[in-house]
Amino acid sequence: MNAALTETTKVGKRGTVVIPASLRRRYGLKEGALMIAEACPEGILLRPAVALPVEIYSPERKAEFLLNNCITPEDYAWAVEEVRRLGLDPANIPHERLKDN
Repeated sequence: MNAALTETTKVGKRGTVVIPASLRRRYGLKEGALMIAEACPEGILLRPAVALPVEIYSPERKAEFLLNNCITPEDYAWAVEEVRRLGLDPANIPHERLKDN
């Protein structure tokens, strides 16, 4: 390993490990950054993690997806029934109806 990239640190209370400032700067790690700790044959590998927000769709948004993604009249009829199963009125959901309907 390159000596310039090696620094010694301690394990603190509750298993906390302080990553030296020079390495935090080098890898853009800020307070609260998510990290992945992975067991390796050589020891423990720490690497930055990325967390992406997850959108949770409301029943109305699901209904909009169903109704707007129809290709055939049969698809549209199926989507209308699915929207009704969600407890919603398809007429109250903003969408573009197929021209054949």
